[in-house]
Amino acid sequence: AAGALAACAPNPSGGAAATDGAGRAATTASAASATSSPPAADGTTVAVTTAPVATAPPTAAAAASTAAPITAANAGGGPAVFVPNGPRTVAQVALTFHANGDVGLATRLLDVLKQRGVHVTVFGVGSWLTANPAIVRRMLDEGHEVANHTWSHQTMGPLGRAVVADEIKRCADALAALTGSISPWFRPSGIEVPTPLILEEAGKVGYRTSVGYDVDSLDFQDPGARAVVANVAAKVRNGAIVSVHFGHTNTVEAMPALLDLLASKNLAPVTVGKLLA
Repeated sequence: AAGALAACAPNPSGGAAATDGAGRAATTASAASATSSPPAADGTTVAVTTAPVATAPPTAAAAASTAAPITAANAGGGPAVFVPNGPRTVAQVALTFHANGDVGLATRLLDVLKQRGVHVTVFGVGSWLTANPAIVRRMLDEGHEVANHTWSHQTMGPLGRAVVADEIKRCADALAALTGSISPWFRPSGIEVPTPLILEEAGKVGYRTSVGYDVDSLDFQDPGARAVVANVAAKVRNGAIVSVHFGHTNTVEAMPALLDLLASKNLAPVTVGKLLA
């Protein structure tokens, strides 16, 4: 769809993601391989203070070293903690949307969520949020969380420190102006597992948590509504964080069936804040 989101396809090598003419990541064999790796086999919540650029999941040992609470603001300015999933002991799933692109499609998606009484976390591109204050207000009024997905949605891995810092800070400033808060949650653009540099700069801005995901719907590839639901069905479980996008028609079309899927598995869709509380 015209104006669709430049996809958040992770780029493990840290290089620029290939895109098609609409700004979406090109559908290639490597795109499929870029889906979130499964969490640790013991089923614990994985959280690491530093993360390699490679796509291998953080280890359970690393998780054990970062047991500090993760919902408060990072008053100390230390590196953010990368958290790719919630606790496996609760029958909840966080739906996390990457927000950019066609506002009409975003409105349709919000209509579905409102009809179903579902609250989600929206990681907004700062320039898009600033250009669309009415939809930001609607999301807040309807109980959704709005969080930081950088200012202009660049591929963050290869960027220098000054640019990374600016991307995070400008979006945080936009959030503060629009919502009164920078939000507790940050997710870098164009990379699945944040580099240590990204985590350091996110911490300096005030973010304690860099929110990843362990279920990738691959909706940015526009595979069709059935494929989007099937991609989620293949991996979703207790504590999952699911990656989906505004700006794609198949995501809007898939949402009722995706919510039905979660209900059939007795998994409640919640915000990141509720999942990680």
